[in-house]
Amino acid sequence: MTELVLVRHGETMWHAENRYAGVSDVGLTARGSAQADHLGRWAAAHPVDAVVSSTLSRARLTAQPAADTLGVPLQTDPRLREVDFGAGEGLTRTEMAERFPEALAAFLAAPARHPLPSGEAGTAAINRARPALDALVTDHPDGKVLVVMHSTLLRLVLCDLLGIDPDRYRTVMPSVTNGALTTLRTDGTSYALLGFNVPV
Repeated sequence: MTELVLVRHGETMWHAENRYAGVSDVGLTARGSAQADHLGRWAAAHPVDAVVSSTLSRARLTAQPAADTLGVPLQTDPRLREVDFGAGEGLTRTEMAERFPEALAAFLAAPARHPLPSGEAGTAAINRARPALDALVTDHPDGKVLVVMHSTLLRLVLCDLLGIDPDRYRTVMPSVTNGALTTLRTDGTSYALLGFNVPV
């Protein structure tokens, strides 16, 4: 059995205003850096076999202290990057409502199947991220892997793994705390959720 510990990256500069940070490379706040250090201390007490992150800097910087603590290389995978929010990148929901209200309404009604203008569908994000997680399970059949990724992608993938309609990710999982742990166990075929959004 493999355990995957999925973690949302630390707090970013856009967090306070709730701006959509998809593929935009937004830096961590001081609090986000502290959350990364805290994750590193968690890893010291709960060793894992590998530490993997999205290629975006907010995920890499969050994962690096854990990799350093354990003395393992930080692996990165572009398939674990956040959903591309297209024209919504860097905007608040209020700003989107002013610029493209109909598209925003469609996105909010079915966020996995109706992307924001010029953005990536949630279903497409699942299709690129699932193989990355499947590969980690294959590579660590009896291991434990820490994966630092992003809020929307994490929830979409969880829905897919657990057989939940991905358009319901916001209602089933309203939020993911920066630096919190979501743990899955799998035999490579079925997945069991051991913990969701657990504070470190």
